Amino acid sequence: MDGGYLPHETNTPAVGSRIQGKVWRDRNSIFLSVLGLSLDQDLPVRTFQLPDKAVPIPDGLKEAGKDRLHAFLASADAARVSVSSLPIDCLERVFAVSDFVAQAAIRDPSIFCGLFSCGYMDRSMAEVEYGRILREALANEMGGEDSLMRALRRLRRREMVRIAWRDLTGVSSLYETMGELSGLARSVLDVAVSRLQDELVLRFGAPCGVDGSSQSLVVFGLGKLGAGELNFSSDIDLVFAYPESGETRGGKDGVSNHEFFDRLVRRLIRIMGAATEEGFVFRVDTRLRPFGEAGPLVMSFDGLLDYYEIHGREWERYAWIKAGVAAGDRTAGERFLEDMRPFVYRRYLDFGAFDAIRDMKGMIAKEARKKGLLDNIKLGSGGIREIEFLCQTFQLIHGGRDPGLRARAVLHILPALADRGLLSGQAASGLAEAYVFLRMVENRLQEYADQQTQELPSDDLGRLRLAFSLGYEGWEDFHQDLQRHRHHVSECFERLVLRQRCKTVRGSQKGALGDLWHHVLEGEEAELELAGAGFEDPARALRIIRDLWDSSAVRAASAIARQRLDRLMPALLLAVAGTERPTDVLLRMARIVEVIARRSVYVSLLVENPEVLSRLVSLCAQSSWIATQVSRFPILLDELIAPESLFAPLSREALEKELALRLGAVPPEDEELVMDELRRFRLGNVLRVAVEDITGVTPLMRVSDHLTDIAEVVLAAACDLAWDYLVHRHGRPPTCSPAGGQDGKGFLVVAYGKFGGIELGYGSDLDLVFIHAGEPGTRTPGPRPLETSLFYARLGQRILHILTTRTSIGTLYPVDMRLRPSGEAGLLVSRMDAFADYQRKDAWTWEHQALVRARPVAGDERLAESFSELRQEILTRPRDPSALREEVRGMRARMATGRKKTPPGLFDLKHDPGGIVDIEFLVQFFVLSGANRFPAIARWTDNVRILEEVAKAGMIPNEKALFLRDSYLLLRSGVHRSDLREEPPLVPEREFEEIRQGVKGIWREILGDG
Repeated sequence: MDGGYLPHETNTPAVGSRIQGKVWRDRNSIFLSVLGLSLDQDLPVRTFQLPDKAVPIPDGLKEAGKDRLHAFLASADAARVSVSSLPIDCLERVFAVSDFVAQAAIRDPSIFCGLFSCGYMDRSMAEVEYGRILREALANEMGGEDSLMRALRRLRRREMVRIAWRDLTGVSSLYETMGELSGLARSVLDVAVSRLQDELVLRFGAPCGVDGSSQSLVVFGLGKLGAGELNFSSDIDLVFAYPESGETRGGKDGVSNHEFFDRLVRRLIRIMGAATEEGFVFRVDTRLRPFGEAGPLVMSFDGLLDYYEIHGREWERYAWIKAGVAAGDRTAGERFLEDMRPFVYRRYLDFGAFDAIRDMKGMIAKEARKKGLLDNIKLGSGGIREIEFLCQTFQLIHGGRDPGLRARAVLHILPALADRGLLSGQAASGLAEAYVFLRMVENRLQEYADQQTQELPSDDLGRLRLAFSLGYEGWEDFHQDLQRHRHHVSECFERLVLRQRCKTVRGSQKGALGDLWHHVLEGEEAELELAGAGFEDPARALRIIRDLWDSSAVRAASAIARQRLDRLMPALLLAVAGTERPTDVLLRMARIVEVIARRSVYVSLLVENPEVLSRLVSLCAQSSWIATQVSRFPILLDELIAPESLFAPLSREALEKELALRLGAVPPEDEELVMDELRRFRLGNVLRVAVEDITGVTPLMRVSDHLTDIAEVVLAAACDLAWDYLVHRHGRPPTCSPAGGQDGKGFLVVAYGKFGGIELGYGSDLDLVFIHAGEPGTRTPGPRPLETSLFYARLGQRILHILTTRTSIGTLYPVDMRLRPSGEAGLLVSRMDAFADYQRKDAWTWEHQALVRARPVAGDERLAESFSELRQEILTRPRDPSALREEVRGMRARMATGRKKTPPGLFDLKHDPGGIVDIEFLVQFFVLSGANRFPAIARWTDNVRILEEVAKAGMIPNEKALFLRDSYLLLRSGVHRSDLREEPPLVPEREFEEIRQGVKGIWREILGDG
């Protein structure tokens, strides 16, 4: 029978396979099929079936296949084992490419045939099944280590034959094969650890912590075992630990926990790795433990954490990315892995990972050349290790901020990197395809003789066997696909990891500016070089450079930070030289460099990403405000990495989603982390708005809309966090009527001023008033009850704490609460009925003016409706126009009193006559005097729409209302530009002369002189 040999229906299409004479080449399909799997999903059970057509067995392999088949049939006949259920033609094919499977079948045909008769060849084996089989086999064994070693080796040999058969025939996908190999390793470790610990407890007693709690060994699997990606003949990288120091209790010979677990580990390693007549189970590699081969075999959790905190090196962070609990106390192990997370994944974007990966790759490449490993599909160029390194590099850089990048398996990380724009879809797809291809090649190499090798064969027969095992007719076809994959991997690795800084600067100028930074060029020669590069004031530029060199921050920088700084500065100087006012821009950049000099990760970010450096210089050239923000909050540098998000402020819905994801990744009980995440969110999103603002033609009102959305989303989150905090401690206040409602919180935040008017600027504070609807005399029902009004007072205090507390990332917003009833003398949180009484009976006219721009922004919806109804009631009251006119004029005069005079020849866009404040007072007068007749003008809180309603109502001629509206927007735009330049809102008088005179004329017409 010309039977098939390759899979025709698997989770992972056979790479390079020739199905009915057609080479499978659809990259997107393989990307989706391989990467669409979940590590936890149930894989389908398949019945073994040969494809209709497949590559014929080459002549060079036929003889070996037939010889092994005949030997097997003879062995089965001698043992009187029936082979009637076996696919004989398929046996010849498998035996031709796997001496290991053939010899196992010949050695024990009954076990081999039993795998078919019981259906085990048709399905994958779950990890729990391995454990059950082993425990049943050991249940009646009393032979100690000998019986344990024998049972483990027999299970291992049987399962490796089964796994190899399923892999070689295509019944199992690569994904299943790796999963079963990893599950087998974990199960045999778990059974062995449990058995050995029980035996040691009989002699020494149970290991206990200081408080008497029992202790168990924890075995961490690193590398491919930790990721569930074990290859066929892999060794297993293990680190051993136990939760606490202490002593054993209840045994004849008490010992320390360390001695107990050291004995256990040494016996475990021997049982797993010792070669007996039955073979071995798994080779154990413990060199990844602290201090390597010189270090103790097992350590307490505290000892491990101390080591990694003090001595931990970059390559150890890479190793622990894939760490998982392989055996022992899994609960304690997972707890330890969570404690290890800050070591592996830094909270900031860690671009120092590029340097570390280059060093590690360089050492591996050097070793490969030295040992002639260039044809090694794991360590050679374009091999498996480069794909792993590439994934791990991005994980270390971004995983601290993005929990979605903390997966262990390569095939789960690649699509996540593509989703986040860190890899292109094409690059990720090609890397996934290459990874599947190379891992299948690796397994085929090892399934021949169950030997740990990744070397491509150099002999013709070996090459033919490998090519045929993967479905190719000959070596040339296979080698062509292999080279294609390796080239793609190598090109991606070079571009994304090794060449990060190659585009930084042009050679000759880089060298000269580097000499200048290092004081090789001094005085006039240095100034000439700076002038030639483009600096308009070379003497001042040189002073800035020397001041930076001599700054305490640069002098105190670590050796690594200084090395990175030396690489950065020539590139920075050249980038700055190309701006419009390079010396001013250099000063701004120098302040940033001085701040980050001792935080080498940010220096590394700029060194490794020339495009980020260029973007930063460009933005700082356009806005000193951005430069100041970055120098105050270097964490903003993280935002410059992805231009597609940097230049596109998020919608309200997207902001809410992003903040929810950020806060969801932070332990809610860690108050500092939560507050820092809120601050990062605000800083990053305000920067996005500023970047769009200065690089495009963005309407002022859109900028304010974005800034207001950010503030509202942050405020809503602060309210929820404060509410959850207090309810957890004191219980939920009793339901309130009518405002609270069964599901309401009975609490409302009202925005006034620019926030209420949806006119926030970059440096605006938040004018807030807090209102509650708690029932007097009631208390919360929690473990520590509070009187309801006190609960709401503390809620307000908690919100202010979240908003205004200064952390390492600054404050969220400055908050002004002076507009609450009775100002600073009043209650922090007012009850709704008291607030209403105050507004109706005691509020001054200026407080009703402020109410024009008041609106609910967070909290209870029913309470918000009550506030809006009250606002409408107050604003639509009939008022005496003459008296109102006097009070508005008087308030405007009091504002002007005591203000510092504007210098002659200049115009203050905000406060001078004819400026913004005059227009705001006019708008407030229109509302308070006209809303009784025209209620629509009280509907809005922003000046632009109010003026449009004033025009519709005919309160003033249409052209004058539109003039005020347009003038207001132009004046605000002027203030806005001043803010981005960090300059006071002063302009030459002549610049806004027409607007000034027009506004003053309307003021006199509406409000009279004064």
